[in-house]
Formats: sequence, C-alpha cells, structure tokens
Amino acid sequence: MLYIVLTTGRCNLSCKYCGGSFPPSIVPWDIKYEVDDLVRFLEEDDEAIVAFYGGEPLLNPRFIREVMDKVHWARFVIQANGLLIKALEPGYWRRFNAVLLSIDGVKEVTERYRGPGTYDAVLRAAAWLRSAGFKGDLIARMVASELTDIARDVLHLLSLGLFDHVHWQLNVVWCKRWDVEKWCRDSYYPGLRKLASVWLRKARKGEVLGIAPFKALLYSLVTGKPLDRPPCGAGSTAYAISTDGRVLACPIAVYEDWAVCGHISCDTPSTLKKVGIGEPCTSCEHFNLCGGRCLYTHIERLWGEEGFKLVCDMTVTLLKVLTEAAENVRELIKEGIIRLEELKYPPFNNTVEIIP
Repeated sequence: MLYIVLTTGRCNLSCKYCGGSFPPSIVPWDIKYEVDDLVRFLEEDDEAIVAFYGGEPLLNPRFIREVMDKVHWARFVIQANGLLIKALEPGYWRRFNAVLLSIDGVKEVTERYRGPGTYDAVLRAAAWLRSAGFKGDLIARMVASELTDIARDVLHLLSLGLFDHVHWQLNVVWCKRWDVEKWCRDSYYPGLRKLASVWLRKARKGEVLGIAPFKALLYSLVTGKPLDRPPCGAGSTAYAISTDGRVLACPIAVYEDWAVCGHISCDTPSTLKKVGIGEPCTSCEHFNLCGGRCLYTHIERLWGEEGFKLVCDMTVTLLKVLTEAAENVRELIKEGIIRLEELKYPPFNNTVEIIP
C-alpha cells in the first residue's frame, strides 16, 4: 500500500495554481504525533511505500531522516519542488526509489507559474541528485494549465536528458474556473495528438519515451488489464497521513469529512475506511481504462456537473488518442522492436496518477 506522508503543511513557494502553504489550523506545519506511532501503524505492511509530501516536504528533513531510519523496510518516494534538495544527505537520496520534481515545461512557463529562478533550480537539483548517486526513477511532474503547450513542454523536459519520465496533472476543478474548453480545443487536444505521433515515431526506432500516462495506458490497452479504480489508488490502496495523524483518502482532501479514513493512533492499514468511485463512472464504457480518473474530482465536483463532464471529456480524448496508437504498438511488440515490459509503468504506485 502507498502511504503519502505529509511532513509539513508549509511551502516555500506560492505557485499560482495552488497558492502555497496549507493553513496551519488545517494541516499543521509541524508533526503533531510521535514518529513511533507512525512506525507502529506501518509495521503491519511489509510492502509499504512511503511517499513524502507537503507543503514542501524538505522543509522538515529531520522527520524524513527519522522515518527512513525507522521504517527501513519500505520503498521511498518524494514529491519536492527542488529548491531544498541538499537538505538531505546523498546517502538518504540513494535510498529513494522515485523522486518527483515539480517543473512545468519550458523556462518561461515554469517561472510564470512557480516564480523566478525555479526552472534553473530544478535542473540543478536533478543534476545534483544524479551526481550524488541517486539511481532511481527521476520524474518531472508538471501542472498543465492555460500557458501549457503539452507537446512542447513534455518533449522539452525529456530532451534535457535529466528525467526518466514526465507526468502532468491538469489544473482543473480545485482552482478558479478558467477557459479550459478553449485551451483544449486550441492547444491541449492537438498537442496530445502531436505527442502521440512523436512517441510512435520514436517507438518505431526502438525508443520508448518516458511519457508516464502514455506508457501506462498503452500497457493497459495492449494487455487488456484494467487500471486501479481510481488509478492513483486513493481511498483503497493509497492513503495520505496528515501532520496531525489523520489518515486521508487523498492528500488534497484535507478539509473534507468524507476523506477521513482513520488515525494512526488507533487504526492499522487493514482497519482504514475505504472510499470508492461510484456512478456515473462505474457504468461508463471507459471505466476499465480510466478507473474513474480522480476520487477527489469524482466526489467534490467543484465545477458542477458541467465541469465534471468537461474533465471527463479531457480524459476520454486522451484515451481515444492512445487507443488509435495501440494497434501500432501491438505490431511493434510483435516485431520485437519494443518490448511489452518497457511499457509497464509505474513498477509500483510511485504517486504518478497515470490519468492526468
């Protein structure tokens, strides 16, 4: 099971799409439980995956060290903004299985959303991690929004030679309503088709580009194996542990009562409440492939039913683009140009949600 462990509610950035820190009254900026309580909670799970999250998790490196030292059997993941990468020593970084760094594409877009200096800081962090001996999966985690050209920005990040994979999350639902329809029509949908064309062109030469949603969905299409429901596992095989010890179905659902599934002081992984995807998703023809996309979006529907359908249409468009590509991929596998195993991603739940 995946446990997304918040180290703090505080962030050292205030990105335009998320606003920075959580209110300390909702997600305390310091850990309010004993680390030994977390260890006891996790001891039941000998296949635990611990992902450090925030706020900015590296604002609390002492806590990260202590957890890694005491929960020594786990696989480790972190989502960080890259500005504080040297807060942990190389020996700890070498123990991580996956590191996700926030970067939104080309320098202009990244710094417009995240602030001056952030683009170069992330590239320095990525290079330093490799020089420090990190050999795991280095993932560029984008937020795709109004200024994003999805093909340009994804291909730019891959071209840097620093990242193994790129994944993007759509800036929808939790933010103020913007003209997503126009962006989809003029930019996102054509960009997805261009990106798929480039991916196939590279695959024909034996190169499988590390575009996380493409690999995972093409694997599902080729094998017929459905995604988890939802793909990120929220509320069933993945939970967030807030700084106050609450166990949440989703790390962004810090305000919502429905998301509280237990507490580390009185629960174990096996006693946590489960929260799942319901209608209209479960009756949808695309459910096996999209898995309902996002539990938070499914339940909250902050943009109303119209907004919910819009996000669904964005997912369906991605699925259609990749369904069209899947037959070519089957042939490439059959001919031995690429291997099916190269598409199997992620190898474990590393917090990449698969469906943007």
